[in-house]
Amino acid sequence: MSLTAALSHAPVAPVEAELGMAEFADIAAIMQKEARIHLSEVKRTLVHSRLSRRLRAHGIGSFRDYISFVHQDAAERQALVIALTTNHTHFFREGHHFDHFRQVLMPHLKTRAREHGVRIWSAGCSSGEEIYTIAMCLLGRDRADAAWLKSGDIRLLATDISTPMVEAAERGIYSAAARDSIPEPYRSAWLRPHTDGFVMAPEAKALVTARTLNLFQDWPMRQLYDAIFCRNVMIYFDEKAKAELEVRLAERLAPGGFLYIGHSERLIAPGRIGMSLVGQTIYEKNGAAR
Repeated sequence: MSLTAALSHAPVAPVEAELGMAEFADIAAIMQKEARIHLSEVKRTLVHSRLSRRLRAHGIGSFRDYISFVHQDAAERQALVIALTTNHTHFFREGHHFDHFRQVLMPHLKTRAREHGVRIWSAGCSSGEEIYTIAMCLLGRDRADAAWLKSGDIRLLATDISTPMVEAAERGIYSAAARDSIPEPYRSAWLRPHTDGFVMAPEAKALVTARTLNLFQDWPMRQLYDAIFCRNVMIYFDEKAKAELEVRLAERLAPGGFLYIGHSERLIAPGRIGMSLVGQTIYEKNGAAR
């Protein structure tokens, strides 16, 4: 066979679909409706990269056809939201929050655990590194430090809009590289070897409940929280959505409870919702002492 003939029979690589401005606007509208996430035009390249995988998975040749499919298929709408949700995180991220948590809040939690119980929420938990960082802070440096947990009712809630992320948090299994951001002695005390790297110790996993939750739909929780970590979540929302979420988060905090938000985030009007800035991206709910 000649070279020309051979080339004519060679498989042709699929041409990657282009994402036009009209299609991007339609996808942005879907994200706004489904998750209240605001996609600015600077995210167009990211959207193209992440959703091109969805097109290939379904054998769809254009973004216009994919959008039509998404409108007809609820499962794919959820898959689109998950694909466009950023899940970058690591253990002990923004360490000043955990310094504050240990030094300021934990002494009160140890008293409260015996009298009323302790409730802490990681809202937008991603794959669970944040909630297990909180668990390790509560457990302390070793089993002796963790003894106080046996005498109280301590529960940690981890929620995320992405079910795969919630399932990862439930598993509590992480790569060996993720160990690097965990300081001693927590690393030795609360990590266990696993074929994929390490798994969180049973004492840490026992504290955590992970659930799928859209922050702009109904919240089944009715209790108040001693601390809420909602970090690097509100940056994805427009001002209206952020204001709405801030009110709801403040309502779920116990008086004297703390809200920890991301390093580039600020509450729009903390005084109006009964919150006071008490540290770098740390807010306290006004009211009775903890």
